[in-house]
Amino acid sequence: MDRDAVLAWARAEGVRLVRFLYCDNGNIIRGKVAHIGILGPVIESGIGLTVAMQGFTITERLAPGTAQGPVGEIRLVPDLSTFTPLPYAPGEARMLCDMRTLDGADWEAYPRTFLKRMMARAAAEGIEGRAAFEYEFYLAREVDGRYVPADDSLCFSSDGMDRAGPVIREVMDALDRQGFGPQQYYPELGPGQQELSIDHAPLLTAADRHIAVRETVRAVALKHGLVASFAPKPFLDQAGSGCHVHFSLWRDGRNVMYDPEGELGISALGRQFIAGVLAHLPGLLAITCPSVNSYQRLAPNMWSSAYTCWGPDNREAAVRVASPFRGRVEATTNIEIKAVDGSANPYLALGALLAAGLDGINRALDPGAPLAMNPHDLSEEERARRGIRRYPTSLGEAIAALEQDAVLMEALGPVLAREFLAVRKAELEDVGRLPPDRQVAVYFRRY
Repeated sequence: MDRDAVLAWARAEGVRLVRFLYCDNGNIIRGKVAHIGILGPVIESGIGLTVAMQGFTITERLAPGTAQGPVGEIRLVPDLSTFTPLPYAPGEARMLCDMRTLDGADWEAYPRTFLKRMMARAAAEGIEGRAAFEYEFYLAREVDGRYVPADDSLCFSSDGMDRAGPVIREVMDALDRQGFGPQQYYPELGPGQQELSIDHAPLLTAADRHIAVRETVRAVALKHGLVASFAPKPFLDQAGSGCHVHFSLWRDGRNVMYDPEGELGISALGRQFIAGVLAHLPGLLAITCPSVNSYQRLAPNMWSSAYTCWGPDNREAAVRVASPFRGRVEATTNIEIKAVDGSANPYLALGALLAAGLDGINRALDPGAPLAMNPHDLSEEERARRGIRRYPTSLGEAIAALEQDAVLMEALGPVLAREFLAVRKAELEDVGRLPPDRQVAVYFRRY
């Protein structure tokens, strides 16, 4: 789609305002709004933005370790393929943006740049990654200054469908009208907790849609007087919320993760990819579960995964081999990576998972035997024999693991690694010292 096509579409839809959005290193969706009167020029030139915004934290301060500050500017340049009129905000549209330097180069400190770079690395090996997220979130209302679940319905219950129906119907309709291919929805385990999914897509599109889904769910909930929270553990006494990633690998229109003769239907290349993810998982967690709140969710027997293992439909394993559907076996063969949550920047998460998996392929790593039981039920000696490790149990431990992971640090590059780590360490300093209930309060509305 070119500039003239976007302008024509915008006018035909009665669009007056266009949101130029980006996702920062704290996974906060930010941006600027352009009026239709200047849309044509700013599509080409971009909108100015201080470089300091990539060093901002969830507590709205500039991270002490950032190299960004009051001097310097980049441009928010929209990806025209993401232009979407907003069904929930008549007269408005959205575009996801790249960050470019003043001379037009992609800015190294921006996560979307990183994902595109990792996709190019995979493409050089003839591989295209595709992904879909599972979106878990709570619907809540504010009562006497605190948030409470919107209902007390049960997991998968039709009662929960009825209670959340007005919101969910509008959400699913809005996703459909944006072309995202909504798939399934159901009430999840926690009271007021929901889960929905959309169709899988190439990685950049999947990450862009992740931003759009969050925006859609929260905006529709707000219209109904509710708050939607994607925080990993918004209620300490209730089930946590993940944002699991379903990942597959493709070449020339075929799913190369699939092999009908392979164990669990997974090809040798797929096994190597899984092994790469497992090998780098301690450091990956700093990217895929990057908040203090994340580690109030990641624990044994929580179905969120807590150990570096893989297995068939094993929801306590880090990597679940999802059982495919009869008649669509190749198309639906994929792995589900459990240790991802709503505090993760989707561009960073998908890019880092791809980098880890490619390392497994390049080094021909072996993930070992798949595990068809809860890894927590094994003895420590048996886990050690199988090479199964317990996750880092805090953000600080995960950050330290990332800093020691040469593959992931090289993939991020020195500029993005510096900025990302500065933001995560500042968040750990600001939020990590708070009591658990105060930590929850920090994250509830932010995600």
